[in-house]
Amino acid sequence: MTIHILSSEVASQIAAGEVVERTASVVKELVENSLDAGADDIRILVKDAGRSLIEVSDNGKGIPAEEISLTVERHATSKLSQVDDLLTIKTLGFRGEALASIGSISHLTITSRCADQELGATLQVEGGRISTTQPYGGPVGTLVRVENLFFNVPARLKFQKTDQTERRVINNLAARYAIAYPSVRFHMTLDERLALQTNGSGSRREVLSALYDPQTARQMLEVIYQDQKLKVSGFISPTSISRPHRREIHFFVNGRPVQEAALSAAVVKGFHTLLMVGRYPLAVLFIEMDPQLVDVNVHPTKAEVRFREPDRIFLALQSAVRRALLANNPVQNLTDAIHWNNQPDWESEAGIETTAPPWEQDAGAAGFVAGSSTAWNRGNQIDSPTQADRPSAAIEQGTIPNLRVPILRPVGQIASAYLVAESPDGLYLIDQHAAHERVLFERFINHGEDPLPSQILLQPVTLELNSATAKLIEEQIPSLNQLGFLIEPFGPNTFLIRRIPAILTGSDPAEVLRSLVEDFEEDESLLQNQREARLIARICKRSAIKAGTILSPEEQRALLSDLESCQSPRTCPHGRPTMIHLSVDLLERQFGRRGAR
Repeated sequence: MTIHILSSEVASQIAAGEVVERTASVVKELVENSLDAGADDIRILVKDAGRSLIEVSDNGKGIPAEEISLTVERHATSKLSQVDDLLTIKTLGFRGEALASIGSISHLTITSRCADQELGATLQVEGGRISTTQPYGGPVGTLVRVENLFFNVPARLKFQKTDQTERRVINNLAARYAIAYPSVRFHMTLDERLALQTNGSGSRREVLSALYDPQTARQMLEVIYQDQKLKVSGFISPTSISRPHRREIHFFVNGRPVQEAALSAAVVKGFHTLLMVGRYPLAVLFIEMDPQLVDVNVHPTKAEVRFREPDRIFLALQSAVRRALLANNPVQNLTDAIHWNNQPDWESEAGIETTAPPWEQDAGAAGFVAGSSTAWNRGNQIDSPTQADRPSAAIEQGTIPNLRVPILRPVGQIASAYLVAESPDGLYLIDQHAAHERVLFERFINHGEDPLPSQILLQPVTLELNSATAKLIEEQIPSLNQLGFLIEPFGPNTFLIRRIPAILTGSDPAEVLRSLVEDFEEDESLLQNQREARLIARICKRSAIKAGTILSPEEQRALLSDLESCQSPRTCPHGRPTMIHLSVDLLERQFGRRGAR
C-alpha cells in the first residue's frame, strides 16, 4: 500500500477514538464545556446508558451564532491562542477536539444563544458532516444533544461495557463534578431515573451523599492543608470505612479531575498501619497550585497530568491525610494493644470496637459454628456441637477419600487466629477465619432448593444509598432474597430490610448490605450462578469467625471436623489457603534426623 493522506472522515474517527472512549467520555466533555462557559445550572439527560441519547443543557454565556459552525471543527477553541498559553491553563477544556470528535461518530445537535444576541443558532452534524444551521430564539445558554453514539463505528460499540457499568461510571462522573463545583446546580436523569440533584449551595459535604450514601457522607473527615506552593482540601474516610479497591479515591487538580497513581499511593501511605492489607480508603481531594507547576497537556482525555515537583506533591498529600486522621482518630492506648489477647474481639464495619491487634483484624461480625446452629460470641461457647454433627463416614474411614485430607486432631490455638492440628502425616496450621469461610460457603452452595435459614427483624431497617448503588441493589434483590434476605424498595434510593440470613444474626443489617454490594459492579460479566457464588462468598466472609476469637477445645474440634467434610477444604472461597502442612519428613529433616535439608 502506498503512502497517502487519510481522508478527513477517517482522521476524525481516529481522533474520536482517543477522546470518546465510552459514553461517559461524552458526558465528561459536555459538562466541562458548560463549566467553562460559567454555567451555574447544568442539566443532564441520558437514555440507554448514553447510546441513544446524551443531552447536556446549561445557562452559561452561550456561543455566538456566527461561530457555532466552528465548534465542530478540529482544534477550534476559545481557551488559548498561543503556545505560552499552555503553561497557564485555567480552563477544563483547551484542545478544541471534543465536539469535533463527538460529531464524527454520532448525530450531534448544538443549540445556543448569547445574552447580547436576540437570536442564537442551531447546528446539526451527522457523522462529521454539517447538515443544517438554523436560527434559534430560546433562552441564553447551550444545549447539546448527542444521539445514536457510535452509529458509524459499530466495532467501537461492541467493545462498550454493559449498561450497568456505563450508568455507574456516568453517575460517579457527574457526582465528582458536583463535588468539585458545589456552587453549580446539577440535575441528572439517567435512564428515566433521577440520579443526581444538587442545590448549588456551595457546601461540598452536602454533595458527598451523591457520590456515597448519606451515612458514609456524614462520617467523612475533612482535610485542610496548605504550604507556600499548594493547598490540599477535601474529604477522606475514617479508618472504619474502607473498600477492597482504589476506585473511590478521587483527585482534582485546579478543578480538573485527574488519574494519577502517585497521588493514590500518597493517600494510601497516609493510612499506613491504620487499614488492613488489601483495604483502601475513600477520598475526594482537591489540589490547588500554580498552573505553571503542572502540565495538563499529556493526553487527549486530559485526565493525566505531570507535576514539576512530584515528590513535593506526594509528601504534602501524605502529610495532609495523616494529619486529618490523627486529628480525628487519637492514637490507641498502648495497654489496649498489649492486653488484646485476654479480651478477644473482632473488627466490624458496623462500628464494633476491636481489641484484636491491627494486623489480625478483619471485617465482619460474629459467625456461627459450622455443622450446627452454634453461635460464637467473643470466644465463649454457647452451645457445643455434638458428636452427631460430625461426618461419621469420614471418621470411620479415617480420611476424606476425594481430597486425601486426614482426620485432624486439634492441638491448640496460636494468637487467637490459627489452629494447630496433627495427623499421621504431620502438622497442620489452620487459619480459623478462612476455614470457617469455606465451611459456610459450601453449606450455602449445597443448600439446593431448600430455603436458607433466616431471621426476621423485629423492626425493619431503613437503608439509604446513592443512585448508582441503589440501582445495583434493585438488580440484585432476587438473588439476595433467595439467600435469606428480604429487601423491599422504600422510596427513591431507599430500601427496607425485613429479614437477614440466620448466620448474620447480631450484625448491623444495613452495614452488612453495604459491604455486600461494594463489588457488585465487578460481577456484570459473570453468569448468574457465578454472581450468586461471589455474593455467597461475601456473606461467608462477613459471617465467619474472626482472628482474635478464642475457641474452646470443643469448638476447635467442631471446626476441624466440618472443614474435613468440605469438597475443597484447602482454600477459602476467595482463594486464600486455609491450611499449611508440615509433613513428618520435613520436620525430621529440620531437626536433623534425616540429614541436612
